[in-house]
Amino acid sequence: MAGLFDKQADLYLDGRPTYPSEWYSMLAARTPRHSLAWDAGTGNGQAAIGLAEHYDKVVATDVSEAQLKLAMPHSRVQYIHTPLTLSDEELISLIGGENSVDLITVAQAIHWFDLPKFYSLVTRLLRKPGGIFAVWCYNDVVVSPEFDRPFKQFHDTTLPYWNGKIRYLFDGYRELPFQFESVGLGCEGKPLELEIPKELKFEGLLKNFMSWSAVITAKDQGVDLLSESVVQELESAWGGRELVRSVALKAFMLAGKVKINM
Repeated sequence: MAGLFDKQADLYLDGRPTYPSEWYSMLAARTPRHSLAWDAGTGNGQAAIGLAEHYDKVVATDVSEAQLKLAMPHSRVQYIHTPLTLSDEELISLIGGENSVDLITVAQAIHWFDLPKFYSLVTRLLRKPGGIFAVWCYNDVVVSPEFDRPFKQFHDTTLPYWNGKIRYLFDGYRELPFQFESVGLGCEGKPLELEIPKELKFEGLLKNFMSWSAVITAKDQGVDLLSESVVQELESAWGGRELVRSVALKAFMLAGKVKINM
């Protein structure tokens, strides 16, 4: 997974959205303690920075050194490179030890993970009782009927170049295995539907498209999915590069706690 996002780390920083502050507030309201949070697959730290407003310490990890080099600094966020060669015991020790984490988050990344392995780590690390685990994603952008048509045409051209695990994102995590007890913010098979509102110029949305792993994979294979003609069509449908539009990214969340067998 690391290699998928190393090449476009700078585009990822510019093009990917931040998440609404209300999301962190509603998650923090469900954890009795606010000592430690872990943001896994942090990328350049979008979610970690949000968590730092509610938790004394945030450990933010990623397998991509290129992403972490562009991470946004914060006095309460500790960024740690976690290569795939790291053992479970080493990772648990780095984060804080078993039964130590109040909130674990994975933003726009859980679909790339080895789920059984990661869920085992989550179960060991979460504070019991009280610890919460939350994952979320966004998978579509709604702009206007005039723009949505050529956007769908472009999106369809990317489909052959996505990794197979992306199916979880495309269906809004409805099929994502998630064996954690619901805390009222989405559960297995029934994610909480959310939106990420944004005010964007066309350039901002284009950078988002350019950061997609499918676009990079296609380019590595000699296929330019964002050719000049495609970009011109999208820009025309948008209404010009300088026009600021209100858009909504469709988002989905699952959150839960470790099931305790009585």
